[in-house]
Amino acid sequence: MTISRDAILDWLKTFAATINENAAYLTQLDSDIGDGDHGANMNRGMQAVLTTLPGIADKDIGSIFKTVGMKLVSTVGGASGPLYGTMFMQMGNATAGKMELTLDDWVAAMQAGYDGVVMRGKAQPGDKTMIDALAPGLNALKVERDNGASIPSALNASASAAQQGMTATIPLVARKGRASYLGERSAGHQDPGATSSCYLLETAAETWNMTS
Repeated sequence: MTISRDAILDWLKTFAATINENAAYLTQLDSDIGDGDHGANMNRGMQAVLTTLPGIADKDIGSIFKTVGMKLVSTVGGASGPLYGTMFMQMGNATAGKMELTLDDWVAAMQAGYDGVVMRGKAQPGDKTMIDALAPGLNALKVERDNGASIPSALNASASAAQQGMTATIPLVARKGRASYLGERSAGHQDPGATSSCYLLETAAETWNMTS
């Protein structure tokens, strides 16, 4: 089984819909420890992405990811734009010219995206950022891949690990971003970036399980 270009497009649409449905929730999370704009910013960016998809639907997956990344950088405010934009652009570099992805390809894309976020945001696991969902999600993906799992099984494990990582941000004290200004008061709140990153991996599992 592989992940087709059409499946990639379906995932991006599903992720955009999930962000739209949860925009108010993401904003509430961000209001507790940040600027209160994560939901609105991400929703604006992903709605802008939706407008570009028809024009790039015949391109290779790498080109699609790069276009998504550039659109997010140009439309999402705050830190999320550069972080998510960099992630998708690096994913695009890793999948350049590909019309479908194997599980190895998806792992490589996620690794490149993760490395891009770390490079841009200088965050590490435990800093109470989107990395806290992406890192366990990526690690689970690698373990499943190495154990010979199918794509749907690997994606489900990745989504589950990301969800656990997201929840694990609640007791953490933020060490990066606006939330870090609150110091100890940032503890007790779920990180909005980890939440939207969890949606990213959950919607991949949801979408590609349906198309498998």
